[in-house]
Amino acid sequence: MTGIQRISYVAPDQVDDDMRAELERCARYGTPRPESQSVRAHVPAVFWSFANSWQAVFRDGVCDHTIKELCRVYVSRTVKCEYCGNQRSVQASAQGLTEGKYDELLNFETSGAYDERQKAALAYAEAITWRLDPDDAFWERLSRHFSEPELVELGYFIALTMGQQSWLRLLNIEHHQVLAGDSGSMAPGFETPAALAASTARDDYWAKR
Repeated sequence: MTGIQRISYVAPDQVDDDMRAELERCARYGTPRPESQSVRAHVPAVFWSFANSWQAVFRDGVCDHTIKELCRVYVSRTVKCEYCGNQRSVQASAQGLTEGKYDELLNFETSGAYDERQKAALAYAEAITWRLDPDDAFWERLSRHFSEPELVELGYFIALTMGQQSWLRLLNIEHHQVLAGDSGSMAPGFETPAALAASTARDDYWAKR
């Protein structure tokens, strides 16, 4: 990630106690990490709108969290948001989602890494992100694997993370710049500033492919 940062961070000592506590939670557990929330903190209503929505439809909700995490990172790879794509959900890891599940997201249909439910969800993410015009068979496929409430939540979540990631990628923000020292939710190889720099310099770094 290169370029001039386009919108400044609001420092943690410039916000109220509740916002500071949420930023500290972001540093410890991530998704979101504190840098993106420190940008949103310019407008407290935006800060809390995102924090509350993320809690309700990503960490909580009616659809599997691991499914939503795969869709989140699919969007990262698609819109090339390095800031978001170098994060991993601690909650999803605790539920058994392994790093290998992230490797073939852009080729999910032909990959053996995903089951049919995961592939259907990723096809939903693909259709939303790329503005596809799917046929009846697409919807029949989704209905085999998901209830209507799950499809509502999943569609809303995909649209939410797509919009946010499409915006964040423009800002040139980076990890380990706000409340540095905690590595909550960072992907393997990105846990510290030095590790992040080394990983992004590799020829096989995902954003260079």
